[in-house]
Amino acid sequence: MIYASATIPVNPEGEPHLTREQAWKGLVLKARDARLFLPPGLCTRCDVVEESASHIVREATIAGAELREIITFEPQRKVTFFQATGPREGAIINELFEDADGALQLRFYCYLGLRGHAPNGPEERAEQEWMSGDKGYKSALLSTLKQTRELLAEGRL
Repeated sequence: MIYASATIPVNPEGEPHLTREQAWKGLVLKARDARLFLPPGLCTRCDVVEESASHIVREATIAGAELREIITFEPQRKVTFFQATGPREGAIINELFEDADGALQLRFYCYLGLRGHAPNGPEERAEQEWMSGDKGYKSALLSTLKQTRELLAEGRL
């Protein structure tokens, strides 16, 4: 089983301030179309194929893998991506929260397995190392906030 986590401040020093509502809007937009929010070239297709009041279903090509995800929303707080098909199974969570000092934080965490591979085998260990490293999901969080700020500056958020 893969468990990875990364947390970054939403408003680091020197960056334009984002409110919780603005950061939340960015997360919702990312759930609907990841192409703009992930590092360039990582997501090449992202289509919402089903929508209800409680969730959306999207089909995407991310890092060359074809995925189908069921995405649920806890407004202003959490977006959960359930991996229905693709190389991974499990859940990826993006969560907004305040730390002990009241500063807004964005956390990624996941509980995943790799389909067709032995639990805790070399493939899962390599995947966990990548996810936990600076080029893994931390870079996706940084890219998400960068794009959210750009959309806000353009008046598109």
